[in-house]
Amino acid sequence: MNMLDPRPIGVFDSGIGGLTVLAAIHKLMPWENTIYLGDTARVPYGTKSPEVVTRYALNNASFLAQKGIKLLVVACNTASSVALPALEKVLHIPVIGVIEPGARRALQVSKKKVIGVLGTEGTIASRAYDNALISLEPRVKVFPKPCPLFVPLAEEGWGDHPVAFQVANEYLRSWSKENRLDSLILGCTHYPLLVPAIAKAVGPGTQLVDSASAVAEAVLALLNKSEEGPEPNPLPRGTREYFVTDVPERFSHVGQRFLGGPLGEIHQVDLMV
Repeated sequence: MNMLDPRPIGVFDSGIGGLTVLAAIHKLMPWENTIYLGDTARVPYGTKSPEVVTRYALNNASFLAQKGIKLLVVACNTASSVALPALEKVLHIPVIGVIEPGARRALQVSKKKVIGVLGTEGTIASRAYDNALISLEPRVKVFPKPCPLFVPLAEEGWGDHPVAFQVANEYLRSWSKENRLDSLILGCTHYPLLVPAIAKAVGPGTQLVDSASAVAEAVLALLNKSEEGPEPNPLPRGTREYFVTDVPERFSHVGQRFLGGPLGEIHQVDLMV
């Protein structure tokens, strides 16, 4: 499996947020064909039980596997935190979640190994980031923080709105100072859209870690390509396909902010089980 393998990379999320991961993949590997599935009919995953999330994840993976993908990216922190073992058991292709790449990046940039994790209630309750960080560096100190209001703010496009700064300040200012964080994992794919508010709340002494670029680099490594990017004569731009499980109009409108540009045609599919 390498960059000359024409099969697409499959990416799924519970909704729109995983488009930030897809954008990082497109930026690093513009020649790759990709298929994105947003399970918008069953979003959010963050408030659902691990059993339900795992069932949804297997359902999504089955759909993408039928499309002939060569690699699956679980661009959802909640699904990555509970469903990877089940996915790896049934699929015969590599599976990459967002937890381990984000944890590795945080440890790389953290000098004091005092790391905060922001996420949905489901991601934080799973302790997936805590476990990943500790397995990589037993001396690390991890401070998790659920921030459920960040998702609707991101989807409203209020990343630089005064309300976003107020909410981020309420969640993070005293918490980050009390725990003396030196790095902070954005453990939800929506949160990069709120970086200005989050960065101001935690202050310049805390390095923000967005796992999207780390995930893209992990994909590149699996495809046996150096991290230098394409050769001097790069391949043509890959194809892009988008599927959702609910009506696509809102996904198309809001998704442009996450992807950084128009999505093109979006197909609605029925995956309800």
